[in-house]
Amino acid sequence: MTLRIIQAGLGGWGRDWAKSVVSKNKDIELVACVDTDPGMLELARGVVDIAPERCFTTLEEALATVEADAVLITALLGAHLPLAITALNAGKHVLVEKPFGPTIAEAREVVELAEQQRRTLFVSQNYRFYPAAQAVRDLLQKGELGEVGSVYLDFRRYSNTAPVETHRHYHIWEPLLVDMSIHHFDLMRMILGQEPTHITCQTWNPSWSNFDAASTGAATITFDGGAIVNYRGSWVSPATRTSWGGEWRIECAKGTISMVTRDDEVPDSVTIQPLEGEAYELELPTVSKQDRHGTLDAFVQAVREGRTTSDISGLNNLFTLALMFAAVESAEKGQPVEIA
Repeated sequence: MTLRIIQAGLGGWGRDWAKSVVSKNKDIELVACVDTDPGMLELARGVVDIAPERCFTTLEEALATVEADAVLITALLGAHLPLAITALNAGKHVLVEKPFGPTIAEAREVVELAEQQRRTLFVSQNYRFYPAAQAVRDLLQKGELGEVGSVYLDFRRYSNTAPVETHRHYHIWEPLLVDMSIHHFDLMRMILGQEPTHITCQTWNPSWSNFDAASTGAATITFDGGAIVNYRGSWVSPATRTSWGGEWRIECAKGTISMVTRDDEVPDSVTIQPLEGEAYELELPTVSKQDRHGTLDAFVQAVREGRTTSDISGLNNLFTLALMFAAVESAEKGQPVEIA
């Protein structure tokens, strides 16, 4: 069964989704494109084979005109939940970009709506679909290195050279914690198999930053299984860049795990340093579809199988959202925050 999808949101990132991900999936048929800006729809037609009569400025019009099974939402954050609600009320399955929603309460309402409609609601936490992250998760589940004590995670990029007036990324809300760190927060939950309970977070903007809001931050996060994560991130660091997934050091009772994941130039890698003995490279599993390709494939398979639960479901993602919003709250208040 080919899944017929309407894609809503054809800005720069949405067009990349359409060109690089949706069009490459043989199990997908893109039946309509939606964007409130007709100019974005015209640009979308330049990168995907879609007829003008299948381009719409509202999702409601698209749903009323074409036959579809699901809606892929790649619009800006403020449109995520309204579009998801429209799609679910029309009986469609939904795959939505992260962050899922602007508040936990609103996101939870949409999760409940999906349950009522018995429809699949997934969130594109694409960093989960890389071999290093999956291998370390499995290793920790087996417990061969004992309990996790401390985790040190660093993310560094120098995204500070574009023209200030025209570079949208400089002007978004919480460019570090909401736009980027949410990936790392989600990986923490996945890899550790634990849920966060408390966070202390501080953010700031170095004098040379072109960002309007804080581009740099640090946090200490306590998890319910006893792990403590020390996190540092920056969009304007002049130091050696890390992979998008960050540089990880996980200290366990019987050794240390070092991980690099989601890099544009080098493959994933995991190094184990036992308490006694020589360090060695961990053999990584074969992941047939990585990144957003993995997200989309998991969504297609779930819809085909009639499944609504998954580790990238909207329900599961509420815990990642809670950690993200707690980080923002802690940074704003300058004090520790308990994660509900």
